Amino acid sequence: MRSERAAWTFVAPALVVLGVFLVLPVCAALLLSFTDFDIYALANLDNLRFIGLANYVDVLRTPLFWKVLANTVWFVVLALPLSLALSLGAALLLNSPLARFKGLHRTALFAPVVTTVVAVAIIWRYLFHTRYGLINYALSHLGIGPIDWLGDPHWAMPALVLFAVWKNFGYNMIILLAGLQAIPQDLYEAARIDGASAWRRFWHITLPGLRPVLLLVAVITIAGYFQLFAEPYVMTRGDPLQSTVSVLYLMYEEGFKWWNLGRACAIAFLLFALILVITRVLLRFARAKDERA
Repeated sequence: MRSERAAWTFVAPALVVLGVFLVLPVCAALLLSFTDFDIYALANLDNLRFIGLANYVDVLRTPLFWKVLANTVWFVVLALPLSLALSLGAALLLNSPLARFKGLHRTALFAPVVTTVVAVAIIWRYLFHTRYGLINYALSHLGIGPIDWLGDPHWAMPALVLFAVWKNFGYNMIILLAGLQAIPQDLYEAARIDGASAWRRFWHITLPGLRPVLLLVAVITIAGYFQLFAEPYVMTRGDPLQSTVSVLYLMYEEGFKWWNLGRACAIAFLLFALILVITRVLLRFARAKDERA
């Protein structure tokens, strides 16, 4: 009992902080999603009314919500495989016995994760500049004409994908590198003695050994990319033609531009439900695959 009380004493401050700054705001937002909380209710709570599921129904009936949901899904579909491939490739290079200055390279590749989004977004806006950007300058040497990356609805989202993948792939790289280092080297030695090629060692040893880590990275990446906000907010403001408006960006505009806070909370919990469903499907798929194996 004494050790249990001591444990709760040490844990209590963290639980209080989580309860005040996480649990209570989430519960309050859930309650607000069932009300018509707006700027009038913000000025006087007597104007607050309980409207049940009306916010959710109204959001689901709005064509703009489905458009921004399609934008977000398209962003995830483009960014997820590119981020996983880039992260895994960088982790394999850093895990190679031929690599030198591994600490320096890990720091350099992880640096974009800890940089300020606004600062690097300004640099990337110049990189994507139609006339003076380095990307179009490089493409011109390949015989490709200038692309209006941030002004063309067809290219704006791929441009944000490139920026987001560059900004976040270092985090996944560190997790995958830890997973690679946990795979027993005896397996590679045995496969090398049996004459297995590098591709076969990768396919039959590395990927199966990384399966739990890849699942974790995929879940984290999907959850993060579905919460796309900073990139379109800083670089495009949702333009051109609302082609880069995400679900979270729509929630921000509903809550802090139009002051429809109850509606914004409903959008937030719809996004939460979508991420939860996708995560559950991924986990069930992985569990079923493990059972078959």
